[in-house]
Amino acid sequence: MDQSQLSFQKIFLLSFFSILLLINTIPALAQQTKGTIKGHVGIQGDGPAENVSVSLKGTKYGTITNENGDFTLRVPQGTYIIVISQVGSKSQETPVELAAGQTIVLPNFTVNNATNNLQEVSVSSNKVNKFKRTKSQDVAKMPLNNLENPQVYTTVSKELILEQAVFSADDAIKNSPGITKLWTPTNRTGDGGSYFTLRGFPVQAKLRNGLSGNISNAADAANLEKLEVIKGPSGTLYGSSLVSYGGLLNRVTKKPFDAEAGEISYSFGSYSFNRASIDYNTPIDQEKKALLRINSAYTNAGSFQDVGMNKSFVFDPSFSYKVNDRLNLSFEAEISHTRSTTPPIFYFGSTIADLGVTRANQLNIDYKRAYQSNDLVQTSDNANFFAQADYKISDQWHSQTSISTTHSSGDGPEPYFYLLAGNNSISRNVWDVTGNTNTLQIQQNFTGDFKLGKLRNRIVAGLDFLNEKSNIKYTDPNNGSDAFDVINITGPIPAYNHFNKAKVDSLFQNVPVTSSYSRYNNYTYSAYASDVLNITDNLLVMASLRVDHFVTKPINDPVSGTSTQGYNQTTLSPKFGLVYQVVKDKVSLFGNYMNGFSNPGYYLAYDAASNSNASKLFKSEQANQWEGGVKIDIFDGKLSSTISYYDISVKNKVRADAAHANAYVQDGTQKSKGIEAEVIANPFKGFNIIAGYAHNNSLMEKSGDYDNGRRPQTAGPANSANLWLSYTLTAGQVKGLGIGFGGNYSGDNQVINNSYNGVFTLPSFTVLNTGVFYNKEKYRFALNVNNLTNKEYWIGYTTVSPQMLRQIIGSVAFKF
Repeated sequence: MDQSQLSFQKIFLLSFFSILLLINTIPALAQQTKGTIKGHVGIQGDGPAENVSVSLKGTKYGTITNENGDFTLRVPQGTYIIVISQVGSKSQETPVELAAGQTIVLPNFTVNNATNNLQEVSVSSNKVNKFKRTKSQDVAKMPLNNLENPQVYTTVSKELILEQAVFSADDAIKNSPGITKLWTPTNRTGDGGSYFTLRGFPVQAKLRNGLSGNISNAADAANLEKLEVIKGPSGTLYGSSLVSYGGLLNRVTKKPFDAEAGEISYSFGSYSFNRASIDYNTPIDQEKKALLRINSAYTNAGSFQDVGMNKSFVFDPSFSYKVNDRLNLSFEAEISHTRSTTPPIFYFGSTIADLGVTRANQLNIDYKRAYQSNDLVQTSDNANFFAQADYKISDQWHSQTSISTTHSSGDGPEPYFYLLAGNNSISRNVWDVTGNTNTLQIQQNFTGDFKLGKLRNRIVAGLDFLNEKSNIKYTDPNNGSDAFDVINITGPIPAYNHFNKAKVDSLFQNVPVTSSYSRYNNYTYSAYASDVLNITDNLLVMASLRVDHFVTKPINDPVSGTSTQGYNQTTLSPKFGLVYQVVKDKVSLFGNYMNGFSNPGYYLAYDAASNSNASKLFKSEQANQWEGGVKIDIFDGKLSSTISYYDISVKNKVRADAAHANAYVQDGTQKSKGIEAEVIANPFKGFNIIAGYAHNNSLMEKSGDYDNGRRPQTAGPANSANLWLSYTLTAGQVKGLGIGFGGNYSGDNQVINNSYNGVFTLPSFTVLNTGVFYNKEKYRFALNVNNLTNKEYWIGYTTVSPQMLRQIIGSVAFKF
């Protein structure tokens, strides 16, 4: 064992036992005089009530209900008045007397749907399925229970994120069936975040609380309350710019609440991983109308390869102000700065036949080598701001006005590599990417819950404005070839560190360079409405429609001096759903028709009249999904599951015109169909299960000359699965001690699949993870091992990228 490993072990042991002694002693003294108040708030006939304020009148103590409607207060002994309140509701007060060390479970509270007044009801047992979420505000843009929603989605909870020691939304996604990672974040401005494939279509994490939340690096989990993977074409409610035909990814953030509380944590582990974070919440005024919450984290990490680094800082403050019982204002920001090397990405510089191998595990590249210097660094900055006004118009109608503005910028050299013929050498390449992207979104929603006759209607009607701008410059040396050098990878590598910043700077200064630009200025004006109609208590029908008007402005090209063609296009996007609850609030059969679309713009097309190619505006591309399945929530909430079959057809795809050179036609088609199954269970006290499986069959039915009848190269693996088992002791001397174990399976992935280049496969893999944790009221310790078996595996987006080997991470947290 080398000296660095011995030093790491000593630091780990000293830190662990010192912090354990300190944190264990102080809370032990405090706990002698404190007791616990627990309770539950639900919506009458509509599941748990989330984000309801719970406070002790005249004190600093308070909290909010979680997504299961549960709350816990740890306070000194005494006599208190508990206040239950939320925007638009009358507060309710309940007296309680608490003795030292006593735990009181209060009678349940419930919200009446008709008036939203909180009413106390009799006690009923509260069930524990800690990874389950039963409702979403964003999926349907209205509060809707999962069993009432004809759309399929997966929610990754903050409890699961914490237990798995997940530090980014990218890594949390592994807990959803049907989605797999294609591309590691590069921090490149514009599209530097991770790419995933969902139901056979590439997608990025571009939404935050249902609005634009673009980032150009890994989405840090510092302020992540939950992650929603919303599946299927969702153009009706979300438009076309921020989503894909496979679905969308929505980050739901932590909100401030009316009590002072916080958590400081530190994590450390293999490959020089260090991370410090804080989550602090406090009321600002005595009336607790003004609330502030700050989430922040700094991460400094190395790489499992010989070269690689990532230093990132995030600062995510949020502020809310309750103007009165009808109006609540909130403001949030996401500010981040990242400096990192680009993870090695290998492209194909020859046909697969000339390369000589057909699978990633046959390549001669060294899995643990980055083939670059540590000073080729890309810098990425994000400054995103959000504001929202929630207003209760009446007992039946609410208004929500939201504004989102994002700014992403970056600069620096980005290395990448080509696999060359013979499998004995690689081409090292570099370009410089500098610029910024910006979005502005303004959205107004009116939501209603009312009856027409005996029929209950839940409706959302909205207006949406989105402006997207890009100004990115790509600079390539050697007249656009990007080539730095070619090195042999089968023996000693000469001048390995030759690929460094000084040499790259010299290359850009001493050889001809070519510049190209990604510039656009797009505006989208939309109106939409969606109604969920209860024909009976058990039969629900959803009907939705969007009118979307897209405008792109002409943009000048600084290189050619020419201007792009501006255009505008209007599209209708419908959505329908049907839900029949075979057993009310327990078993639902559902079906949906969903639509997605995109605006391809101008292409050259053959014009028979002139017998030449001419610029032509193509109509919008359309994706239509039919889906059906079953959702269950049975055994008092201990078993929740969704099983579905979907069929997505894409038409009007632009493809090369085989009969005319350099021309395009719009008659391409693509199919994607499959099954998905998810189970979230709590078989017995303390034991929780998440399991998922997905099979996807994607096919280019009518496309270019080379991929007709083949699986798309960006569709990802046809089969994937996820599993996480968790057990926590709920009683005894070591209550709060737990263990988790699980992993992910990914089938073979054909990242090159066409008749010209051939077929290249990333082999299937199973990555196992585990962790142990000890969670108490005032502190938490955890030890996680990712990639337990040290498996070598690859992901790719028509590329090959080696992934993280075994990593051990220790975490300590102090809660106050």
